[in-house]
This record gives sequence, structure tokens and C-alpha cells, in this order.
Amino acid sequence: MQSDLPTVGVIANPLSGRDVRRVAARGAIATNQDKRNRIARAVIGAVTAGARRIVVMDEPFRIASGAIADLKLDIELQTLDVGAKLSPDDTLRAAVAMRDMGVQVVIVLGGDGTNRMIASVWPDVTLMPMSTGTNNVFPTSIEPTIAGAAAGLVAAGRVDIETVAPRSKVVRVDVDGDPDVALIDAVHLVGDFVGNRMPYEPSCIRTLVLSRSEPAAIGVSAIGGLVRPCAGDADAGVVVECGPGGMPLRAPIAPGLYRTVPVISSRFVELGETVQISPPGLLAYDGDRTHKITGSASARVVRDGPRVVDVERAMSLAAANGAFSTDDAASGDQTLI
Repeated sequence: MQSDLPTVGVIANPLSGRDVRRVAARGAIATNQDKRNRIARAVIGAVTAGARRIVVMDEPFRIASGAIADLKLDIELQTLDVGAKLSPDDTLRAAVAMRDMGVQVVIVLGGDGTNRMIASVWPDVTLMPMSTGTNNVFPTSIEPTIAGAAAGLVAAGRVDIETVAPRSKVVRVDVDGDPDVALIDAVHLVGDFVGNRMPYEPSCIRTLVLSRSEPAAIGVSAIGGLVRPCAGDADAGVVVECGPGGMPLRAPIAPGLYRTVPVISSRFVELGETVQISPPGLLAYDGDRTHKITGSASARVVRDGPRVVDVERAMSLAAANGAFSTDDAASGDQTLI
């Protein structure tokens, strides 16, 4: 149901931060209780900043719904039942439902893949992504109280969305006429298989198409970042070719796991420039091995992805506007205790 109330949604992936990649790497395990605590803090921040309705996705572990169960807040708290069965479709259904309900900002607890699922069905969504996955570039590690406050400011229209939540770059992919999207990286692999969840074997990597390549990141974005850095606000993408005979590059492909990747070449690509990818092999999007390549495949980096709340920018603008001064505060004191 649509509402005129400033609304923040919460989608928490119950499986993020818990997958099999921790067998081969040293990523932290995010417990359900930790996620509940983060959500509660984010909700309090959002309400303090102006949100008047909170909609959370329910699922079998009751992470988000449990987080708000004991909060004493004088706003509308709503649990969204999408018939969750601990599958990626849960996220898709929740995103579509929140879009139809008029949710202005979605706080996401998950990794690159969780956010990609939301963006695939809601291209112009405004996201406040908080990291709980393994190899995360798209979501950020930030105190949830402040992330929630930034989301609440945007939902309530107390800061300019164009200023604090610009559109992000994504990689638009076409495989045999089937379109798809990656938020950070589309990777051409050989000698691998669809559904594999382990870190990439460097010998299997052939082409990386990156919306951003960050030298301080973990995962394939770091491969590009260590040879050709490209920030999220740069109007370009990066293509890296790998394979036998390439320059050995030590890259952190997972937490606590450096591997030697043979890099043949790297280059910037203009936004919208088409990169052809030749079979055989498969394509992985943001770490998820998804499509076999049987015919033609291409990728383009474009800036038509979801809006992403810049927490620092939002809070700085709110401070300059006096948004949290006592005579302009959106609500009274809020606490978990």
C-alpha cells in the first residue's frame, strides 16, 4: 500500500556473511543476532532523522522483524511477508513489494550480490548498503546508527537526493540476447562452473569488466585497482585481460587470501563502450557465477544504476542545515535501552 509517510525499507539477507567461501578465506561470520542489533540501530537512526514508516522483510530467521519487535517508536512499523524460503527470490520479491509500497530508501544488510538482486528488479532504487557479505565493494562498513540517519534524511526529503545519493555506475551485460547487470564486476571465467561459491582460481580468470577498480578493495575489483584504479565517481570503467603469460600480480581475492593473477593488459573504457566477450566459459556477476557463454556476449559500463546514499555527504549537509538541532529534530530521543 502506498503511503505519504517518509518510508525506509530494510532487507537483510539471512545467508550473507555465512557462506562456504569462509572455508577458503578468513571472512568474518555475521551472526543473526549481530544483524538484528545492526538493524535496530539503523532504524533508530532513520526515525531520529525523519522516517515515519519502517518496512522490514520477514524471513525464517526473523532477523529484521525481530530487530524491531521491541523498539518503542511512535511511528508505523510494518513487517513484509513475501513467503521467504531462504532463496535469492526472497530479495527480489521484497524489493518489488517495497517499490510498489512507495519506499523511498532501502537499507540493505548483505553483500554485492544482495544489492545486485534488488537493483535488477528496481533499477532506480535508492540504497543504503551496509556490508555483511564476503567480498564487498558496493556496500560500506559504517556504524548502522549513522547509516540509518542518512537514510532517514533522504526519505524525509531533508537533504537533496541528487546531491547525497547520485546514480551509481553498473556493468550492463548481454549474453545471447539475455540482459543482466553487475554492480561492480562482470568476470569471464574458463574451467569453472555455474553456482560455484568458492573464490576464483586465478588461472580461470580471462576478462574483468569493472564499474570501479579500487586498490583498497577485496576481490576482483582489487585486481583492477592494483593496476588501473578507477573510482566510483569517475566517468569511466576498467577492463582487465588475464591469462597465461601475463604479468604476475599479487591480489587479495578474498579476506586473508592473496593469490597470483596473470594480468595481460588493462585499460579504461568510456561509459557506454561495448566490450566483447568470446566463448567458451561463463560469466560471474559480483561474485556469483551465473551464465554459461554459448554464443555472443558483451558488457558496458554505464551510470544508470541505483542511487547510493553517501553517508558523509548526507550528514554534512544535514549539519549545515541544522537538521538535528533540538528545535528542528524530527523526533524525540530514541534508544535501544
